[in-house]
Amino acid sequence: QVQLVESGGGLVQPGGSLRLSCAASGSINRIYAMGWYRQAPGKQRDLVAVFTSGGITRYTDSVKGRFTISRDNAKNTVYLQMNSLKPEDTAVYYCNLEVTTTPAGYLEVWGQGTLVTVSS
Repeated sequence: QVQLVESGGGLVQPGGSLRLSCAASGSINRIYAMGWYRQAPGKQRDLVAVFTSGGITRYTDSVKGRFTISRDNAKNTVYLQMNSLKPEDTAVYYCNLEVTTTPAGYLEVWGQGTLVTVSS
């Protein structure tokens, strides 16, 4: 069983910053990808940032230069540093991991979501 615990969301003014964290626990053999998605009311869940295989990072165009994804392998934790926040960044943010475990094998695991509200 693999579990993700997200934290760091909240209310922030436009131009402000937040850092989201997602800590993974359980019998993880290998992590293949770690990423952040977001979903606004009435919209689909979209990719924000991800570590792809080989450690390459990718970002959706709307957050490039403002958001940074990072990880601490020793803690099995992934972070999303969000700077220069805009009202259109308001959404529930979800952590996603692709892992292999014993005995389940490949798993895609989602965090519970953390709400980010950008408003004056």
